[in-house]
Amino acid sequence: MANTHSSQTLNQALTPVADTERVFGWHAHASLWFSLGVGLLVMQIGAYLVPAVGSRDAVVAIVLGSLVGSGLLAWTAKVGCDTGLTSAGLMHATYGSLFARLPVLLNIAQLIGWTTFELVVMRDGTAAIGKQSTGLSLDGFSGTLVTTLLWGSVLVLLLSGSMTTLVRKLIGRFGLPLVVASLVWLSWQFGTQLQAQGWEAFWSRTGDGSMGMPAAMDLVMAMPVSWLPLVADYARHGRTGRSAMSGTWLGYAIANIWCYALGVVVVSVAQPGVELVGALLLAQGGLIALSLILVDEIDNAYGDVYSGAVSAHSIKPKWSIRRWGVGLAVLCTGLALVLPMHSLEPFLLLLSSVFVPLYGVILGRLGLGQAASVSARKVDYGAAAIWILGIAMYHALAAWAPQWGSTLPTLVVTFVLAFLSRSKSA
Repeated sequence: MANTHSSQTLNQALTPVADTERVFGWHAHASLWFSLGVGLLVMQIGAYLVPAVGSRDAVVAIVLGSLVGSGLLAWTAKVGCDTGLTSAGLMHATYGSLFARLPVLLNIAQLIGWTTFELVVMRDGTAAIGKQSTGLSLDGFSGTLVTTLLWGSVLVLLLSGSMTTLVRKLIGRFGLPLVVASLVWLSWQFGTQLQAQGWEAFWSRTGDGSMGMPAAMDLVMAMPVSWLPLVADYARHGRTGRSAMSGTWLGYAIANIWCYALGVVVVSVAQPGVELVGALLLAQGGLIALSLILVDEIDNAYGDVYSGAVSAHSIKPKWSIRRWGVGLAVLCTGLALVLPMHSLEPFLLLLSSVFVPLYGVILGRLGLGQAASVSARKVDYGAAAIWILGIAMYHALAAWAPQWGSTLPTLVVTFVLAFLSRSKSA
């Protein structure tokens, strides 16, 4: 019995965080999630909305999808803060110590994928900036190698330090004001171009019918949903659940709405055949603004790797979170050298199909103030069955009833089933 307790306490991912480590106030949560919500990837996905849907539908989908998706993220943040558990800890408390390894491993896999995507985006953005500013071509093998290793080295360096210090000092005090200034400048530049082309024509533009409103909202919610398996790893360091929830909700919702909308505006005024990064560079002052956003992209990669390290530590606690983080960063850097950039939409929706029902169950069991602890039970068969049912439901709706969307119906059904069955599996 003593040995079991000792091994549990050595596993930082499955042990509630100590009060001395609860250092995040409202501003830290809001700064972190605004910063994590800003990125070139978000703008690129926003560009996918047009011309699939009309401008009005795109705006409605962006606002509603961001508020709902960010609210779900914030709710999970509150659960993480109230319980002091990591995302892996919440999975263990809900699904049992053995079965929880499956979603934990899936989370590690998707975080490796996200980090690799982020490194590719930063590498390609660096190549575009280098070509625009100096005429230097970094598209060849040597250029790709240098830029990828450059960003990979920065990532390794950040992971060698303290996560809480990074969030409170680097992001909150320095990174956030620069990113906000960049977004304001780009919004002004492209908003002016849009006004010159005619707001009325933009607002009345219809879509080509390839995507309906529910599907557009699913695509918008896919970004905050993709952060669900990470948010508790940071929120548990908050002082109160209320500040974790409100800071996360406000910070991420503003960033998501802003970046999705900016992606729509940029693609609407760009010349045919010009990619989003190229359009940003062509704007007045776009080189500086894009450079700052590109630098901010590193915290997205950091967030992915740190959370992946926490999840990996929950499985193999003999390796510290820092050691796991450095190892995963090196792995992702290597993958970024050999994996091309693929279409993001199917990847995002596939992640949603797994993590929407996963967290529908977690919130149904733990989201209304229920007690949470890492249980010695190996499998909670009820929770596992509801999760698998939710995945099937998500894909069935996408295939046979796309007009209803997949995210919200799946979330509601899994939440209700998990809540109603909570006493039976307690």
